[in-house]
Parts: sequence; C-alpha cells; structure tokens
Amino acid sequence: MSRGPAPLLGRSFVHPAFDYLLIGGGLSLGVALLASLHPAERGPLVPERFGAWMLLAANSAHFAASTVRLYTKPGAVQALPFLSTVFPVLSLAVLTLCIAFAETIGAQLRALYLTWSPYHYAAQAYGLGVAYSYRSGCLLGRRDKALLRWACLLPFFYAFFSYADWGVGVEWLVPESVLRLPAFDAGRQALLRFLAAAVFVAPAALFLGVRRQPTTPLPLIVPLLLLANGVWWVVLVYLQAFYLAAIFHAIQYLAIVMIFHVKDQTARPGNRQGPLSHAVWFYGVSLALGYGLFHCLPAGFVAAGFGWVESSILVAAAINVHHFVVDAYIWHFRPGEGNRRIVDVPEAAGPVPA
Repeated sequence: MSRGPAPLLGRSFVHPAFDYLLIGGGLSLGVALLASLHPAERGPLVPERFGAWMLLAANSAHFAASTVRLYTKPGAVQALPFLSTVFPVLSLAVLTLCIAFAETIGAQLRALYLTWSPYHYAAQAYGLGVAYSYRSGCLLGRRDKALLRWACLLPFFYAFFSYADWGVGVEWLVPESVLRLPAFDAGRQALLRFLAAAVFVAPAALFLGVRRQPTTPLPLIVPLLLLANGVWWVVLVYLQAFYLAAIFHAIQYLAIVMIFHVKDQTARPGNRQGPLSHAVWFYGVSLALGYGLFHCLPAGFVAAGFGWVESSILVAAAINVHHFVVDAYIWHFRPGEGNRRIVDVPEAAGPVPA
C-alpha cells in the first residue's frame, strides 16, 4: 500500500501506476485512441492469434475468478449456501434445457446475457468507485452514491438502446412493430446522442458534484473508472473493437479480485505463504477453471449429441449469467463485512494529507 499519497490520487491498493492503469482503465484509453487512429483497411489492431490468447488468459480466467473467489472468501460458503451449492447445479440444468431448445429458450438466454452484460460493467465500475472512495477516506453520502450509480449506468443505457439487429437490449424487449415506427426510431436516435454526450460529461460532473470533506476529496480514479467504461461501450463498440474492452474489463476484474484474495489469505492465522504465492495460485486455478468451462464443457455437450455452435454459444451465455449473479453477492461493502475491512484504511494511517 502506498504511503502518504497526493490527495486527489487517493489511496491505492498496490501502487498508483498499477491501480490507475489496470484497475482504473487508464491503459485502455490509450488503446482506444490507437484503435480510433488505426485504418480499417489495415486489418485488426491486434493480431487474431494474440487476441485469442488474451481472451483465454484474461476473459476466461476472469469469469472463473468469481467462482474461485466465492469458494475461497472466508465465510462465503457458509453465508451463501444456495449460491455455493444449489445455484451451480440449477445453472447446469437450465443450460442443458437451453441447448436442447436452442432456437427458443436458448435464444432467450443469449439475449439475457448480452442485455445484462453492460449493466454488469456498470455495476463493476460502481463497486470499484465505492471501494476507492472508502479507501481514500471520501465518505459518500446517500446522494453521492446515487450520483455515482446513475453516472455508472449511463453506458448501460447507451448500450441498451444502441443495438442494431442483434435482438438484444431494447430490440429484445420491445415489439418489432414499435421499433419500426419513425417516431420511436427518431426518439431513440436522439436519446443515444444525449447519452453519448452524457457518458463523457458525467465523470467531471460527478467529481464536481460530490460533496467532499476538505481533506478527503473524491479520488481521481473514480471519474477515470467512469470514463473508461464509457469509452468501452461508446467508442470501442462503434469501432468494432469491443473485444479489446472485454479484455481490459477482465484484467480490471482479475487485478482487484486477486488483491482481495491475497489480503484475505495473508490475514489468516498461521499463514506461511507470501502475497505472490497466493496471487499465482488464485490466477492459476481461475485460468484452469476458465479453460474447462469455455472449452471442455461445450465439448462435453457435443459428446452428448448436441451441436457445437449452440453448445459453445450457450455455455458462454450461461457462464456470463452465473458470473453476474455470483458477483452481485460477493462484492458487498457493508460495515463489518470482509470486503469493507479490506478497503477501510486503519485509523492509525490517518487521513489522506491535504
């Protein structure tokens, strides 16, 4: 943990450079700029083979990491018996049903996960914003949390109304006869223009609008988190480079979940392993589980007689939904909860200096 940081930088978990570039999404902004300047006729910005390896190393591992966190977080299995025992079996049963009826029920599962995904990104930005605020001594009131939540949700609303011929978001929930109405389409386009602008205004507005104590301002990583998520859903989707955003989202998640895992494990009585050992173990297990879920599980359904296309697509959809649900329960920051004890700075450390 850094000591005596600049007031606007707040308190980092590892180091300001690490936190701002990887968890805050600063590095992704540079990549987004490169993507916007990269001519389409020159092909993809990242070679396909490298991108495939990154999807395995980051995305697959990050989806599995929430499950690994559930079973390794102290007290989580006992506190969440349904989530840790019944829900995985139920998810597998629903997945099998969806693959068996891929064109009907399966299509609904796919639409659900694609519609839910931008909300999950928003929820992750909100959770990280709250965590860094608490850690930096910025006490968020009810109004401040509401402002932060709505600012985080703007990219979700943009994605919800911006899909075109994907059958998800507004196109999933609103009848086609309504979507084709000129007035509805004109209203949707106007709303998208407003939301696209709001996504980039919101970080600065939040920073200025949150009521702050003089010695504990809102750390700059919070508006950076909002800006990065907005770029992921507005700029990179428009550039057809959203797989880059998915990789950065996964890296962001892996970094923070490994930090929490390491702090939990090193605080256990009788621990004899260092932080690096715990981090390597957590990532290794997450990577192995991610490979098994995304590559071996679809092969199992194929061996049972189902098609490869529907098996691979719907397995990915089910893993996403499972990940979203588990995350909703393992990242609470209520007073006295394990996560809150990690983000709270000991009183002995004192406030962030002005």
